[in-house]
Amino acid sequence: MFGPILSPSSPRWRTPPLSQLLLATLGWLGTLAPSVAAEFTLDVGVVQRFGEQAGDRLVLEDGGQGTLTVTFEGGDGTTRTQQLDEFTLELRIQPLTEPVLEERVVLSTHRSFENAEQAAKDWRDRGVEVEIAQPSDIWQVWAARDVYQTPLLRRLLVETLNNQGLDIAYLQNQVRDRRYQAGWEVDGFRYNRDRVTVSASSGTIQVATDGVQRTYGGQMQLQPNAYGSYTLVNTVPLETYLRGVVPHEIGPTAPYAAVEAQAIIARTYAVRNLHRFAIDDYELCADTHCQVYWGLDNTVATADRAIAATSGLVLTYNNEPIDALYSSTSGGVTSPFEDVWLGESRPYLVARVDAPTSMWDLAAKPLDREANFREFMELKQGFNESTWNTFRWRESTSLQEMTEFLKRYYRRNNRSIDFSEVREVAIVERSPAGRVLKMTITTDTGIIEIPNDEIRNAFYPPISTFFYIDPIYEDEDERVLDGYTFIGGGFGHGVGLSQTGSYNLANLGQSSRDILEFYYPGTQLQPLDEISQFFAGRD
Repeated sequence: MFGPILSPSSPRWRTPPLSQLLLATLGWLGTLAPSVAAEFTLDVGVVQRFGEQAGDRLVLEDGGQGTLTVTFEGGDGTTRTQQLDEFTLELRIQPLTEPVLEERVVLSTHRSFENAEQAAKDWRDRGVEVEIAQPSDIWQVWAARDVYQTPLLRRLLVETLNNQGLDIAYLQNQVRDRRYQAGWEVDGFRYNRDRVTVSASSGTIQVATDGVQRTYGGQMQLQPNAYGSYTLVNTVPLETYLRGVVPHEIGPTAPYAAVEAQAIIARTYAVRNLHRFAIDDYELCADTHCQVYWGLDNTVATADRAIAATSGLVLTYNNEPIDALYSSTSGGVTSPFEDVWLGESRPYLVARVDAPTSMWDLAAKPLDREANFREFMELKQGFNESTWNTFRWRESTSLQEMTEFLKRYYRRNNRSIDFSEVREVAIVERSPAGRVLKMTITTDTGIIEIPNDEIRNAFYPPISTFFYIDPIYEDEDERVLDGYTFIGGGFGHGVGLSQTGSYNLANLGQSSRDILEFYYPGTQLQPLDEISQFFAGRD
């Protein structure tokens, strides 16, 4: 979810142990490893948009120097297989017999899946059938293409929404007279196929593309996606998948209890988020829009041991996997879900001072008061993350840079740019946990409001929404504004487990259970077998 993190510079560890009303050891629960864990597989898009560029190329080999089995549909409709040492997929331009109109109604655009998911729910409540898409590094809510099938229906929908004052919906279209067709050659004959499955005699497949080479367990499928290109999907057992996630998310030198906590959270996150890419017929991605998944090339013994010790265990609330969000560094206070994203609060994702001892009373001195927030930001020691360079940060930017970044944000969101310059910026709403909920930008044509999760897209440099701003004056005497300094803390959204914070708790002797209860209060550990109803109906 957040990617590799760095080691602390000069750790200090001190705290009494956290008291828990939980079972004493995780090792005992490890003996209850359920059969569901061994049988549970995931479909992960490891190359999401193969075929967007004419020069795209995929080279697959057996990771153990064995043989690949390539399975595809023959020209007569029967299943065919080939045994190959190397399988190279390349593209050719294929003219279409007739131009094809590709058109969709984009209802809204979002920085995160979490906001797109809530927006999709809101659109459904209005009676609009929708689907969630990720055409690039942004998320969009589309009107369901199988419902709004004709140009007339799509235009009527946009017109109706505009008449209701919902003018953010728009038509996105292009006419294609050609396409990039995937294919491969064997003995001088080219096979053009949109779908092909590849397995390996060794059980591992090496994939090379764009100068990056990684080895994966399971098998691979090339399949079309919703954007006119292809996705290479890795079908992989859940526990094997975690070997490619855990060490890269928590870091290879993390203390063991933190690694166990990460293993449980990564497993929980995976099984909770199987619906993310329903539009493209797979389940998860392999980057920070989901969890970083780098396959089996750089596995770590400590992570493998933690995965095995916690096999099949997930964190639950009311017998369902929790929304297992986590980030690199909270900045000293974990964030409630609703401080960052749209949607209902999660009872287990709450504001908590991220320290082993009492450092601040949020009830007595809430951080939505600017004076309190600035006082809190002066505290540097005694937190779980105090020794990390992302715990506190300071970055400056000019009004000109802010203008260019804001225009880029508008273009990404298909919004017309009706301003020439940014003149002033202000924080107008902050949560009791300190997160910025809303900012305003005064331009030459008016005031623009930017809400919580979008702030990190619309502005540079904040790497979290836990900050305040100070003006920079070109001329102090005449108070000519030139830009702003962002003074902040944390890296990422700050919701749920802090990966850097978990290092400190683990080094202080806390167990993985203690760490999970600290960051997700009121949750419990359960084997997948006990919550199998959550996956009812899954293929």
